[in-house]
Amino acid sequence: MAASLWRAVMGSSSSSSSGGVDDPAAGGVEFWHGAERAGWLTKQGEYIKTWRRRWFVLKQGRLFWFKDAAVTRGSVPRGIIPVSSCLTVKGAEDVLNRQFAFELSNPAETMYFIADAEKEKEEWINSIGRSIVQHSRSVTDAEVVDYDSRPQPPPQ
Repeated sequence: MAASLWRAVMGSSSSSSSGGVDDPAAGGVEFWHGAERAGWLTKQGEYIKTWRRRWFVLKQGRLFWFKDAAVTRGSVPRGIIPVSSCLTVKGAEDVLNRQFAFELSNPAETMYFIADAEKEKEEWINSIGRSIVQHSRSVTDAEVVDYDSRPQPPPQ
């Protein structure tokens, strides 16, 4: 699940990572302050499919999670999801048969989360969705067309 993304970003197992802001997977993101969104979510483990409550931090195109909410400069994320690799984020109550559930998908897998309330679920979906759009690599700078700068045909 998301741990495989963590390993892909790290290039090795997550246990060998040094953690913290200097960790290459963190991308230099100062996750301990100024988050775009932070809060408790319940997520399913990758190998042992139990549900665990984790503190999530969304910042600069990365979704970090920690065991507790006391996140500092020296905190080591339990995992990191680069949202630029994700395609969709949407409600998943019908899939999991659980209230306030949502899913985050990339081409390889779908990760499931459960919020504490409907409002929180919607706020997470909106925040992650905005981050996917902002950090998507689907449009390069060379492909952006500035319609205001193009020469206009003469009026007839």
